[in-house]
Amino acid sequence: MLDKHIIQSNKTVRDALIKLDKLASNAILFLVDINNSLIGSLTDGDLRRGFIKGLDFDSNLLEFIQPNPKYLFENEYDQDKLASLKKNKFKIIPILNRDYQIIDILNFDYKSTIIPADAVIMAGGKGTRLRPLTNETPKPLLKVGDKPIIEYNIDRLARVGIKNIHISINYLGEQLEDYFGNGSHKKLNISYLREDKPLGTIGSIHLANEFTHDDILVMNSDLLTNIDFADFYNSFINSGADMAVAATSYNVDVPYAVLETDVNQKVKSLKEKPRYTYYSNAGIYLMKKELLNMIPKDEFHDITDLMENVLAMDKKLITYPINGYWLDIGKPEDFKKAQEDIKHIKL
Repeated sequence: MLDKHIIQSNKTVRDALIKLDKLASNAILFLVDINNSLIGSLTDGDLRRGFIKGLDFDSNLLEFIQPNPKYLFENEYDQDKLASLKKNKFKIIPILNRDYQIIDILNFDYKSTIIPADAVIMAGGKGTRLRPLTNETPKPLLKVGDKPIIEYNIDRLARVGIKNIHISINYLGEQLEDYFGNGSHKKLNISYLREDKPLGTIGSIHLANEFTHDDILVMNSDLLTNIDFADFYNSFINSGADMAVAATSYNVDVPYAVLETDVNQKVKSLKEKPRYTYYSNAGIYLMKKELLNMIPKDEFHDITDLMENVLAMDKKLITYPINGYWLDIGKPEDFKKAQEDIKHIKL
C-alpha cells in the first residue's frame, strides 16, 4: 500500500495520472524527494485545477501539489486528532518518522484508528474441556465459521492499528507458529512467548524481548467478541488508570419479592422480583508498561494476582463494560453457540 501512494518529485504529470487512475476511490499521492521525505499531496482535483490555471503535461509536479498535507508522526497517535481526521473526511494519511520520511500509510477503509499499544494474546492453555477437539489442535486454532478463534481477535487488533502482537504459547504452540508465522502476510509483527512451564495468565509476559509502547493490551485467545477496542483504550487513557479490565454483565433475576432490612431487621424497602446486575472479568485488559515490575519473572502468576497487587499498592484499576457481543469459548456448548452466533454477528 505504501508504494501505491508515493510518487517521486521528478516524475511526470502522466506518471501521476497513471498512478491515480489505478488507485480509483483512494486516489491520492504523496510527493517525496530523493530521501523519501514528504513534500506535498496530489489528487485528480489538484491536477485539474492546475490545468485550468494554464499548467500542462510538461509542468513540474511541484506546481500542482498541496504543500501542507495532513500527516501523523510514528507512535504519536493522538486519539482526538485521529477522530477529527475521520470526522472531516480525511481518508488516507501518511505516517512519518522524525525525518519526515513516509514509513506507512493509514487508510481509514482498513483501519478505524491507531491505538499506540502492544498486544499480548494468551494462547498456551490445553483446552481440556473441549476434548477430543483439542487432542491434536490447540483451542485457539479451532475454527469458528471459516477461521480460527484467535484469528478473529488478531484481525480486530490489526483494524485498530495494533501491529506488534506477542502470542504466549505452550500446548501445541508450534501449530500457532506455523499458522501465523511472523505476521508479515497480515502486515503485522507477530512474535511468540514460548513457555517451558505453565506461567499463569500473565507470567509469560516477561518472555517478550521488548514492548514498543507504554501501554499493553492483554487478552485471552479463546474469546469471540466485538468489543470496541478504541473506546476501551480511550476510556483507559482518559481515566488516568494504571490498569483497566473489560467486564461483561451478568444478570440475576430473583423470582420473589425481596425485603431490604437494616441491622435491626426493620424493613426499609420492598422490591418485587428484582434484577441484579454484576460485572465479570471478560479476559481483556489494558495496563501501563510500568506494571511489568510488579510481575515476578519465571514464576506462575495470574493476572488476577496482578490486579490484587495493583489495588494493594493503591494504584488505579478501572472496569470497562462490554456493551456488544462477548463469548468465552470454554465448553462444548460454548463452541456450538459460537458456530451459530458467527452467522449473525459482525466481527
